[in-house]
Amino acid sequence: MNVMERHKFVVGLLVQQNRATVAELAQATGASEMTIRRDLEVLESRGALRRVRGGAVSSLPGGVEPPYAIRAMSGVQAKERLARAVVELLTDGETVALDTGTTAVAVARAMAGRQFTVTPLSLHAAFALSGHSGIQLVMPGGQVRPEELSFHGQTPVQTFKDLCFDTFVLGCCGVDAVQGATAYDLDDVQVKRAAVASAQRVILVATADKIGRTALGRICSMEEIALVVTDAPGDSPAVEALREKGVEVVHPVDG
Repeated sequence: MNVMERHKFVVGLLVQQNRATVAELAQATGASEMTIRRDLEVLESRGALRRVRGGAVSSLPGGVEPPYAIRAMSGVQAKERLARAVVELLTDGETVALDTGTTAVAVARAMAGRQFTVTPLSLHAAFALSGHSGIQLVMPGGQVRPEELSFHGQTPVQTFKDLCFDTFVLGCCGVDAVQGATAYDLDDVQVKRAAVASAQRVILVATADKIGRTALGRICSMEEIALVVTDAPGDSPAVEALREKGVEVVHPVDG
């Protein structure tokens, strides 16, 4: 395993069993115990785990969103496919509000070479969009949440009350046919709600692990979402439940 694969493996294992020893991780990954100790030090600095004598324990409670740095390492290729599928649904010249999160950053990167006016809800997405001649950035302002670099507070909420968008590309921590789109951070939820209200169309983009999941804060109902772009299996009960709600579900094309 390379370093990224090891980090993903370690975090995933700790989520499953809460605790692992350095020796166990070394045997499972084929790395030396010294290398594993360095991995644990890095992952602890990112908030993904807590080191204890002889190993590590998970620091990710079930109701808390994993740190941005950890999520950014997960499912990179899947997020890129989803991002391309989302951008294909947009028309040059559109005004687009773009949500926070790692999948939204992938969408921002996929916008290169297209012509859009974009208001990103995070600095991560803004950095990915900057430097492209076809992209006009309109920043929402407000306080910035550490690590996530997402905007929150009344300033971005007011920005979305003052502006009208063709499309809001919504990311979420969970989407369920009954509960709708949800997120963990309640400050983020307020901004997302304002962005939903400002847009003529809402495209929700979600990796398979988000489908059927519910987080603490409700963003919007499924009736407010025009379509869902996901890589979740089309015959899964959660996806079928979305279709029964009248939501169009789009799957990315491989490649």
